[in-house]
Amino acid sequence: MKIYVGNLPYDVNEEELKQEFSAFGEVSAVDIITDRDSGRPRGFAFVEMASTSEGQAAIEALNGKIVKDRSLVVNPARPPGDNRGGGRSSYNNRRGSGNFGRGKPRRY
Repeated sequence: MKIYVGNLPYDVNEEELKQEFSAFGEVSAVDIITDRDSGRPRGFAFVEMASTSEGQAAIEALNGKIVKDRSLVVNPARPPGDNRGGGRSSYNNRRGSGNFGRGKPRRY
């Protein structure tokens, strides 16, 4: 089971994260996401647990846990591309609703 871990302190390393989750079962992988340009952590990670039941136990126990003065956000990871977006983008909203490309956009 793949788990999203957000609001991570920037100085947490993979070993520390693995120790937190290994209390609930076998940890298959830990991937702390870093900035492409600077290489610094971005404050979130993905943890893979060996089984769904172990992953659920970790989510229930660690969601909201305070680690280095930060409250963790722990949820099941969503598949790539599932950004839960919808509606219009901010660009389209600025152009005026209902305009649909006809005439001049509204001025704000």
